[in-house]
Amino acid sequence: MSLRIGDTAPDFTVATQKGEISFHEWAGDSWVFFFSHPADFTPVCTTEMGRTAQLADKFAARNVKPLGLSTDTVEEHVKWIEDVNDTQNTNLEFPIVADKDLKIAQTYDMIHPDESNTQAVRSVFIIDPNKKIRLTMTYPMSVGRNFDEILRVIDALQTSDANKVATPADWVPGKKVIIPPSISDEDAKSLFPQGWETLRPYLRLTDVKA
Repeated sequence: MSLRIGDTAPDFTVATQKGEISFHEWAGDSWVFFFSHPADFTPVCTTEMGRTAQLADKFAARNVKPLGLSTDTVEEHVKWIEDVNDTQNTNLEFPIVADKDLKIAQTYDMIHPDESNTQAVRSVFIIDPNKKIRLTMTYPMSVGRNFDEILRVIDALQTSDANKVATPADWVPGKKVIIPPSISDEDAKSLFPQGWETLRPYLRLTDVKA
């Protein structure tokens, strides 16, 4: 059975090129961007690992820890990271899970047989500090991820949690947000003293409080 939004992310203990980690303990009070790759020494994966490393400061600013996964060994990860750093002009510091036996990939439903029986597809799990899965995305092996979107959805989730709002299509920080229909106008007065615009009774737009 595949994991769903709201499920607790399964814990695991595993080797990485940064040493052994226990997932929940390692995550601590941070959000986690957990993402899988088909294999080391492959072209799309190399660019994605490099891009994640390049965005280290942006992830840190959002209290997010990246965690990669590939169905290869620690030794292969170490050698591959040299290529990532050299070709992508970066310094990869985050851990990459060594999942040679596919145990974690299977637990997280990252193995799709029509793509490969041994290599993980490009899965994304955004996991909050309570270890709850808040978002999932799955890309085929041939398509690299959009990291602007990954940062955007993290911003949207964190904004929603902090302000009791929802975010409209194509929302980015600085744009108006939605007051959920579950919040009455009366309750909204105290939650959103900055006021709001009512387009329909179910569609009320407001600004995020500074």
